[in-house]
Amino acid sequence: MTGFAERSEGVTLEGLRKRMAEFAKERDWDQFHSPRNLLLALVGEVGELSEIFQWKGEVPSGLPDWKDEEKEHLGEELSDVLLYLVRLSDICGVDLGKAALRKLELNAIKYPVKLCKGSSKKPTQINVPDNNDGSSNGGVTAISNSDSKSRSDVSCAGMAVASALSTNRYSSLTCLE
Repeated sequence: MTGFAERSEGVTLEGLRKRMAEFAKERDWDQFHSPRNLLLALVGEVGELSEIFQWKGEVPSGLPDWKDEEKEHLGEELSDVLLYLVRLSDICGVDLGKAALRKLELNAIKYPVKLCKGSSKKPTQINVPDNNDGSSNGGVTAISNSDSKSRSDVSCAGMAVASALSTNRYSSLTCLE
């Protein structure tokens, strides 16, 4: 071993990206690291991670009932997923750290604390006022999986809600229960 594990403090996505690129280059694996191949490898690792939890039922945070060997195995599979994700983002030219921070910002708009705290509802299930002036006729504008709308319509609805929230156009939005 090269002692990587002993130097875990200060690990960054950029540091992992560089190490993964160097690791692949040293082994002449760049030729195999197409986005498709990396994605399939990532999915395989997610499958291995899933198997760890498959028959355990609900598991409390911190895994208090797990043996050290089980936790170590979990760490290895989580690491495989992370490393393939970092490598895939690098090969695709995506700055994963920047993309993740942007996604957090979008999620903060999409799921504002004051409207969605304690609710697991999707933004497409948010109660939106009926009228352009912000008043409501008592109806609910919500899209569920059972509606006959396409996935893109649902995504557009979610983005419309996020846009409305970001501009404070609708101050009375609430998550449906």
